[in-house]
Amino acid sequence: METLHTLITANGATLAYRRWRAPAATRALPPLVLLHGAASNLTRWSEFVEQTRLRETRDILRLDLRGHGQSLYRGRIGLEIWSDDIAAILKQEGVAHAILVGHCLGANIAATFAARYPTMTAGIVLVEPMLRDALTGQLRTLHPYLPLLKLAAFLLLIANRLGLYRRRLESLDLRELDREFRTRLAEPGGSEALVKRYASPLHDLKIMPSANFLQDLVEVERPLPLEKIHAPFLALLSTGRTFADPDITRARLAHLPRGEIQTLDSKHWIPTEQPQAMQNAIEAWCSNLKM
Repeated sequence: METLHTLITANGATLAYRRWRAPAATRALPPLVLLHGAASNLTRWSEFVEQTRLRETRDILRLDLRGHGQSLYRGRIGLEIWSDDIAAILKQEGVAHAILVGHCLGANIAATFAARYPTMTAGIVLVEPMLRDALTGQLRTLHPYLPLLKLAAFLLLIANRLGLYRRRLESLDLRELDREFRTRLAEPGGSEALVKRYASPLHDLKIMPSANFLQDLVEVERPLPLEKIHAPFLALLSTGRTFADPDITRARLAHLPRGEIQTLDSKHWIPTEQPQAMQNAIEAWCSNLKM
């Protein structure tokens, strides 16, 4: 059974997350912590939680990152803050160590958490991680404008503190959106429609505060502490180069110990385009993970 929980942090942020509880006899296995990407929310992992056989043997937590979904917050967010939030949730739930699974920005957070909290990290699964020197397309063109993005985010945060912000944000159910676009992918022009919808800043801004959207972009552009990661990992990379070059990403990750790297046919949204292949890979890796 999956239940909804909240945690109120020391600075007053309310974090929303859901926990699936596996049969009591198998809870000795490290739980999974599922992390969504930029401009996303915990519904990114709805299908996975419903369908994976790992739910039979492991607890599964999925959360709305601070500033996203039901964890609405109009202040500073970032890789370290998100990592500390995850640690606080694990402590509240009595979890000593866990396997973190993240997509896109969520993968970067999983990597940051592994470097920041090594004793709490049993392993990490990086689904399309965003390494700064591997970024392509729109994200690469943002490199020279990072100072402006940071300034804009700072000014919007000040406006938020003064009470100037949108009172209503749209909701996003990625399970339903994914199902819709899987049907369209089989049609002519389906791939182009996927990129247009899922990579649209206009759609992203409808579901989250503008300051948070800009902060997400800034955090995607940050270098990761790969040299500090010693946990075993699985990396699932896309063949496409929509946001990152898989060859550069593979070369960078290949230097890390205890890793496995697989490539799936996808433009970037592996959970949308290759859900079964992703699920199979994660299940096999977790089953073979030596604790």
